[in-house]
Amino acid sequence: METATHLKSLQALDMALREGSLKSAAERLGITPAAVGQRIRSLETYLGTDLLMRGRSGLRPTPDLERALPDLQTAFAALDRVTRELDFQRVTEIHIVAEPDWAELWLAPRLPEFQSENPNIRFNLNGEGDVPIRIGAADIHIDARDTGGEALYSDRLMPVCSHENLLRLDRHPPEAPLEGYPLCHLEHREGKGAAPEWPDWFAAYGMRSDGFDRGSRYRNYRLAIEAARVGVGMTLAPVSLCVSELAVGHLYAPYPDRTLAAAAPYRVRLRDRASDRPQVRRFLGWLKAEAAETAAEIARITAPAQPS
Repeated sequence: METATHLKSLQALDMALREGSLKSAAERLGITPAAVGQRIRSLETYLGTDLLMRGRSGLRPTPDLERALPDLQTAFAALDRVTRELDFQRVTEIHIVAEPDWAELWLAPRLPEFQSENPNIRFNLNGEGDVPIRIGAADIHIDARDTGGEALYSDRLMPVCSHENLLRLDRHPPEAPLEGYPLCHLEHREGKGAAPEWPDWFAAYGMRSDGFDRGSRYRNYRLAIEAARVGVGMTLAPVSLCVSELAVGHLYAPYPDRTLAAAAPYRVRLRDRASDRPQVRRFLGWLKAEAAETAAEIARITAPAQPS
C-alpha cells in the first residue's frame, strides 16, 4: 500500500470514528460511503485485522484498534500542527471540504471563472482537483449542517420538472393538479441541515390528498435534479442548485412562489490561520460575492407574482 493510500485510509478511519457512521464520515469528507468503506477495508486487509464494529450508538473501534487509538489520535493532531507550520510551502493551494451536492452543482461550475483570473491558485475540492488531497484539516469547510463560521446564503426549495411534465399539469384536476403526479424524492435524511421534503411541501400548499411519499428515490440532489430534467417526475430541489438549468430551459418551475425555506444556511468555516494567506482571502471575497448574487437570484425566482 502506498503512503498516500495509507493516509487516505487513516483519514477515513478517523472520520468514521468521530462521526459514528460511514455515511456521516462520507459527507464530511465529500466522498461516497462506499469509498469510505473501501478505504477502511483496504487498511484492514493490509493490517490483517478488523478495525471497526457496529454498536448501539454507531461505529466503535475493535479491541485491536482500541489499543492503538491514542497513537492514531496523537498522530492526526501532530499532522494538523505540521500542516499549519508548513503553510508557507503551499500558499498557492486551497483545500476545501464542502457538502457534496453543493460542491458539484454550485461551486464546481463557478471555479473555472475564478481560476482564469487567478491561475496560480490551485484547488483540492472534496479530495479531487489540481493538487492531491493532504492529511489534516482542510482550509475551508462549507456545509449547511455546520453551526460555526459565517453564513453564505439561505436557500429555498421549490418543485422543478421537465417541459413535458410541465404540460402534463393541464391534464390534472385544477383543485389537485399534482394528484397522482410522479414525484422524485431524496433518500430520507435526518438531523441538522436535513432539507424539507415533499410531505412538508404538500402540508403547506395542498394540491394532493395522498401518496406524498410515493415515487422514485435518489441518494443526492444531483441525481434527483437530473431525473426531473429527463422527465422521470417532479423534484423538490434547492433553487441555488438548479438556477443554471432553469436559465437555459432544461428545467421549469411550475410554482416558483410556493417554496419552503431550507433548514439552515450554507456556512463557511476556516481552519485556524487560513485567513492569514492572501490567496484564501481573495477566494473568500469572490465566494461571498458569488453567494450574494445567488441570494439575489433566489429572491428573484421565488418572488410572488405581481398582479397584472
